[in-house]
Amino acid sequence: MSLLLRNALLLDVASGDHTEGDLRCEDGRIVESGPGLKAPQDARVIDLRGAHVMPGLIDAHVHVTASTADLGSLPSMSPSYLAAHSARLMGQMLERGFTTVRDASGADYGLADAQAEGLIRGPRLLFCGKALSQTGGHGDLRGRGVNRQDDHPCCAGVGRVADGVDAVRAAARDELRKGAHHIKVMASGGVASPTDRIDSTQYSMDELRAIVEEAEAANRYVAAHAYTAKAVNRALEAGVRSVEHGNLIDDSSVALFLRKDAFLVPTLVTYWALKEEGMVFGLPEASWRKVDEVLEAGFAALELAASAGVRLVYGSDLLGGMHRHQSEELRLRARVQSPIEVLRAATVNAAELVGMAGSIGTLAVGAHADLLVLEGDPTRDVGALAEPKNLRYVVQGGEVVSTSA
Repeated sequence: MSLLLRNALLLDVASGDHTEGDLRCEDGRIVESGPGLKAPQDARVIDLRGAHVMPGLIDAHVHVTASTADLGSLPSMSPSYLAAHSARLMGQMLERGFTTVRDASGADYGLADAQAEGLIRGPRLLFCGKALSQTGGHGDLRGRGVNRQDDHPCCAGVGRVADGVDAVRAAARDELRKGAHHIKVMASGGVASPTDRIDSTQYSMDELRAIVEEAEAANRYVAAHAYTAKAVNRALEAGVRSVEHGNLIDDSSVALFLRKDAFLVPTLVTYWALKEEGMVFGLPEASWRKVDEVLEAGFAALELAASAGVRLVYGSDLLGGMHRHQSEELRLRARVQSPIEVLRAATVNAAELVGMAGSIGTLAVGAHADLLVLEGDPTRDVGALAEPKNLRYVVQGGEVVSTSA
């Protein structure tokens, strides 16, 4: 089936320019654009009357299995129960205009296959399986009085504990065996983990390098959770492709990002949401008290990185009932960046990070036909994307999957 959008203002996110014309999609791809296109006999034709069209959004840091902010409770839940929650969360992400997401630990091949086969409704899902964590690291969610660690593959959860070079190699190989698009490693302390400090560094350099080597051997890459400049710099020196969060970076970190040609994925909205609502949605009080350490620093880090030309990518990192704030990251970043820079972070930059440049995050011929039809110009007010009423149509794979028209 073909879809022909007539009389649109087509946004080239890379250049920031609009072009008036039509756009035709067929077999899930964009096949033609220009003025006065001929409609195939079986085409669905929608006259947009000058509405704006842009590529579907990409969120490069989500946790689709995080049905609660109490991440330590996930392994006790039935995987089928958690899958039902994930399907609901993914469907809501699609309705917000996110047609591709990169899961940053928790999702597996089952959810990705279900979405690809049309069994559940949601964004294209790029997954890493479980994040690798040292004992007592950000992916080790045991409290101080819990000694038993259950890493059985049937159990839900966001992390797996592996210590030592041989063990981390085996863990990385195991996630790659199951189809991981990338490997996630916990390279510093974090908010949701009960026994570490945010300013800690995690994993030795030998362990980090071993994980990167295994990912590169499989033509994949590593994303590293890290906050402080010290933790971020160690991860970049080890060869990670993207740093998640990075709220406490400094000038030395920026220089390394540029030298290593790496990406930074800030997640500003999650700290605001955790501070306001975290405990309501299951975040333990000890974790809630850590939020202030990174909340205010996030904007300064974004401004430092943006002004230096670091490649920035959109991420939200929300948990539990706070997922509904996913689009608010657009507004938060607009405090520091121009609207087109924010849009690039959620389209072309994200596509390049995940190795899908030219296939997603663009309206180029040959790309997946994932696009948004908007009321209003997002290059003037990127926050308008956060209002559901402004999303007239969400198109995924050439099919209209959501509409407010």
